[in-house]
Amino acid sequence: MKTVGQPIRKKDAMALVTGQPVFTDDIAPKNCLIVKVLRSPHANAMVRSVKKDLAEKVEGIEAVYTWEDVPDERFTLAGQTYPEASPYDRLILDRHVRYVGDPVAIVAGRDEACVDQALKRLKVEYEILPAILDLHEAKDSEILVHPEENWKALCKVGADNKRNLCASGESHDGDVEAVLQDCEEVVEGTYHVKANQQAMMETFRTVCYLDPYGRLNVMSSTQIVFHVRRILSNALGISKSRIRVFKPRIGGGFGAKQTSVSEIYPAFVTWKTGKPSKMIFTREESQIASSPRHEMEVSVRVGADRDGRIRAIDVYTLSNTGAYGEHGPTTVGLSGHKSIPLYGSLEAHRFRYDVVYTNVMSSGAYRGYGATQGIYAVETAVNELAERLHIDPVELRLKNMVREGQIMPAYYGEQTNSCALDRCLKRAADMIGWKEKYPCRDMGNGKVRSVGVAMAMQGSGISNVDVGSATIKLEEDGVYALSIGAADMGTGCDTTMAQVAAECLDCSIEQIIVSGADTDTSPYDSGSYASSTAYITGKAVEKACRKLQEKICEKAASMLGCEVDAVEFDGHTAVDRTTGKQVTLKEIGTAGQSGNARSLQVTETNSSPVSPPPFMAGMAEIEVDKATGHVELLDYVAVVDCGTPLNPNLCRCQVEGGLAQGIGMALYEDVRYSARGQMLNNSFMQYKIPTRLDVGTLRVEFESSYEETGPFGAKSIGEVVINTPAPALTHAVANATGLWIHELPITSEKIAMGLLKK
Repeated sequence: MKTVGQPIRKKDAMALVTGQPVFTDDIAPKNCLIVKVLRSPHANAMVRSVKKDLAEKVEGIEAVYTWEDVPDERFTLAGQTYPEASPYDRLILDRHVRYVGDPVAIVAGRDEACVDQALKRLKVEYEILPAILDLHEAKDSEILVHPEENWKALCKVGADNKRNLCASGESHDGDVEAVLQDCEEVVEGTYHVKANQQAMMETFRTVCYLDPYGRLNVMSSTQIVFHVRRILSNALGISKSRIRVFKPRIGGGFGAKQTSVSEIYPAFVTWKTGKPSKMIFTREESQIASSPRHEMEVSVRVGADRDGRIRAIDVYTLSNTGAYGEHGPTTVGLSGHKSIPLYGSLEAHRFRYDVVYTNVMSSGAYRGYGATQGIYAVETAVNELAERLHIDPVELRLKNMVREGQIMPAYYGEQTNSCALDRCLKRAADMIGWKEKYPCRDMGNGKVRSVGVAMAMQGSGISNVDVGSATIKLEEDGVYALSIGAADMGTGCDTTMAQVAAECLDCSIEQIIVSGADTDTSPYDSGSYASSTAYITGKAVEKACRKLQEKICEKAASMLGCEVDAVEFDGHTAVDRTTGKQVTLKEIGTAGQSGNARSLQVTETNSSPVSPPPFMAGMAEIEVDKATGHVELLDYVAVVDCGTPLNPNLCRCQVEGGLAQGIGMALYEDVRYSARGQMLNNSFMQYKIPTRLDVGTLRVEFESSYEETGPFGAKSIGEVVINTPAPALTHAVANATGLWIHELPITSEKIAMGLLKK
């Protein structure tokens, strides 16, 4: 292949590295009203009154809004395909505030100084209510996070606001209890994953203005332009046709921007005042009032015989959605449905879950989307099983892992038709020197070196739900314009989609202009999430380009005066094979502009009944100082099966970035709340994310399979790459110290105190 599979540089690379104005705030109009919100200091309270007269008198203040000024129709901020599984439990401003940071009032003014002054002058009277901060106390508590009668769930997900349940459910196959009772060895454990912040470089930000036709234009750093349009329509009570949403370059999202965190407030201000407005979240706001990973406690039982044959897996997940239900019913599913299927020959399996409301910041989507938590738990349990059975954990996995051609347990009856997981694991073991280094080596200086292993899988879009579309047209100068609704948020999808188009049309990537995502001009796309872009949108691009090529040949045949079957097109020139007459692509494009009845433009849409998983094996080598508990990551190897890597360089960047986030989750990142529900990690001084020096050597390789249903055999890669560090590092720490730590992050204190106790 000429372009697919090649390490082509990102189309926007030079604009980014030279500091061109490409991000939301760079290109915002200069006369925007500045929008900020006053946030609740209480975890659970009723707002009795807001005195805003002093705030309104501040020079430059345009408006101050409270719950009395907004519609009373509930909606969700979750960017999901309609009908959303997440409950409709939000108001733009609610009299009932449910976490420390919940918006109480909106203030808009000509500059930041006057808005800050007005915020200080607002006087709020609260009735403080008892709060639920512990996920274990939430279900069926007398304290209700959402007692309101106009709360509603559009989908049957086991939600019941009068029980503090955002979702609840169970799926199973076979008699788990009977099989576990018959197993010769059963490992049981409960694994706690705290919330994690996406910590993207660009905080949440949105700019709004009315166009000459009175339509609300919303420019936002978002992954989900079409879903934001629907969310704003629901929140403001106006028709979707009166709203346009588009995005510029995005400075990172990682799922955080699959929730409409910042768009509501400036949109409301602009709609009410008719004036341009913008809202730029501070880093503190992004830490205390955003959409982090769901805290989950995952209980696992794994049963096996002494020969290492794993026979049953039982998983129960208790998930904390926080004050609101964004993504609560959907993230939890992946904790079981993306962990259990790693083991392909189970006699029985069961997956149960409860998602509860509490009075902490609401959670949302974060790379891995629940699979991260579930895989951490199941893979750690499997490593504990290997220790109990005295079997090498690599050999145990090779004996039990899912393989190509198998029906994957707990994966909706899907068969894996592209799976190189066995090759991934063997290659990772060779790269790290597993046989020589497992389980550990005493260095003789109070330090121990050890290794750990884990496997992972994800999906490629949401089967029978996600939609990707592409419009491709031939311009008069022989260049193609590709329009997509997927949002490039740093992943490079504009580039990889151009590579797919160039491969289909037999041209260079320079001949493909890419635009998107814009609800007015882009074809409908669910958005950039659920690892869907390469697989779902990529196939739409392939289909559109194939059809456009047919149209080009038809137009060329009419120009050459021959039958279409006689036309041979090489991407540059169309030739009549019988006469040798030819026309260039530029001539065809020009002919399409005058007296032409054949459209040289195609829009194709793609959805898939299956979601073929990418697979991955990860191995870590660490050095532990037994005196202090300090962990130094020396080496991390990752081998990934993403089908055909559309762009190896960009795929490698995806893997390295995901590994760094997974390492941070495993060793450093620790969301904590005070007894009053105030988040204690409101800046990067308190919330520690790893630097490049903290992640050691990262080595990434690929073992390609070929997925027939994907574009040129591709599957996804964006999310699977975050899922192995937590269990692999937990395993390595256990091999070094004998301590199986069941709560992330694995801090030096936990290791040191555990060793002292031991």
